[in-house]
Parts: sequence; structure tokens; C-alpha cells
Amino acid sequence: MALPAGSRRPAGASPPESRLSVEPTPAFESSTREIPASRTVPRHVAIIMDGNGRWAKQRVLPRVAGHRKGVEAVRASVRACIERGVEFLTLFAFSSENWRRPADEVSILMQLFLRALEQEVAKLHENGIRFKVIGDTARFEPNIRELIAAGEALTADNRRLTLTVAANYGGRWDIAQAAQRLIAARPEAAHGFEPEALEPFLSMAYAPEPDLFIRTGGEQRVSNFLLWQVAYAELYFTDLLWPDFDAAALDEAIASYQRRERRYGRTSEQLAASR
Repeated sequence: MALPAGSRRPAGASPPESRLSVEPTPAFESSTREIPASRTVPRHVAIIMDGNGRWAKQRVLPRVAGHRKGVEAVRASVRACIERGVEFLTLFAFSSENWRRPADEVSILMQLFLRALEQEVAKLHENGIRFKVIGDTARFEPNIRELIAAGEALTADNRRLTLTVAANYGGRWDIAQAAQRLIAARPEAAHGFEPEALEPFLSMAYAPEPDLFIRTGGEQRVSNFLLWQVAYAELYFTDLLWPDFDAAALDEAIASYQRRERRYGRTSEQLAASR
């Protein structure tokens, strides 16, 4: 993965102390329990990458061409997030509902995912990026699961950016599995629990809530993505198809985010007085 000049380090070299060894500010922060600090640049950006197939169709190309071009847009977005100081980038790559697509397209998507795991993870590590996958990976082939586990282990100590890929992920599944794990750990929770009790068991317990939620492709819905975590995210929808989403498009989304008044239940007057 090509990054700005001077930002790469030689393969095998020790990661720079200032970039990689310091733990980020702890994990999940609930905006319904505490008011997050105001930030000019979103700390966590989540993106539904929609429009690969339509991009290919507009160019009279097979759908796989759109998915391949979409991988290039992922690389560009990773670079742009690092350059702008975003700490967490979460990408919705394959939903639990995407299994409903034609079998040949699902097969192509799995092949692309496998190839990306084989070719991109080492580059992420070279650039100090932590790689995570969330979702029910049990449905994937063993070689994909093994590569996911190896990639997460390899990059576990990196802190320049945390790149999370949601694969076979659904927000309802996430909440249900968190509840099951909570009750397994604390059987008394079967009789009732407070919402914050679920937080350590959610798939993204290691990350703050998304500040900015972007969806490309013109649709204006969250499509079962991070349902718990986007409670107070700023939603941004663009007609750009995912393969056309670049650094300039990210800047437009961040500019929109910066114009929002993030009150978290307070009045405008309270917000102004707190500054």
C-alpha cells in the first residue's frame, strides 16, 4: 500500500516508538453515558462502500471490475485517513445479507477477500496499521479464517491507524452475540442488565464510537451496520459510487461533519456555554 513519501519503513525494521507502541485512548466510549470530547477531525470514520457494481455497469464492464476498482479506493481512503489524523477506519465489506447475492458474485467477492488478505496485510503492517475483522467469520473457508487470525496477530501492536473490515457482519447479530457472551460470563444478567454491560462484548469494544458515518452510492440508510455504535454518529450520504471516492470526497465528508452541531442531548445554548 503506497503511502506519502517518507511514511514507509523498510520491511523488518522496528516500528517507530512514537507511532506504534503507545496505546490509544481506551476503547469504547459511550456517547449516551458520557459526552465525548469535541474534535475537528473525526477520530473514527465508518464507511458503507456502496456502488461497485453500478460503477462497472456504467462502463459496460463485469461487476468484478467494479469490486477490483473498489479495492483501490480502499487504499486511497486508508492513506487519506492517516494524512488527516483519523485513528480508526471501519469499512463495511460484506454484510450478513450479502449472501443473498448471486452465487458467482459471492464466490468472486470471497476470492478478492482472500487475495487482499494475502497481498495487503503485510503492507498494512509495514505502515504501522492495525488490521481487524469483525463479523461472524465461521461461515468463511478455513484458509480465509486462518489469514484473518494471522493478520490480526501480526498487526496487533500497530497504532498508526486501526483498519477494521466488517465481513459477514450485521448490527443485529453483533448485539445478539454480545448479549449471549454477557450472559455466559455473568449468568445473573439473564434477569436484566444495563446497556453499558454489553459494551465489552460488542465486536468493536476496542474502538470508540464512529464520529462520522459515510455511505456512498446514493442510498440513505444504515443497512444493519454498527447499529449500536452509530447512536450519535454524524451521517453523511453521497451519490459518488465507491470506486470514485477519493481524498477530496473524504474532505467533503469531513467538512460536512465540521459544520454539524454535536449536542448529545443538550441545547445549543448549553453547547455554546461549554466551549
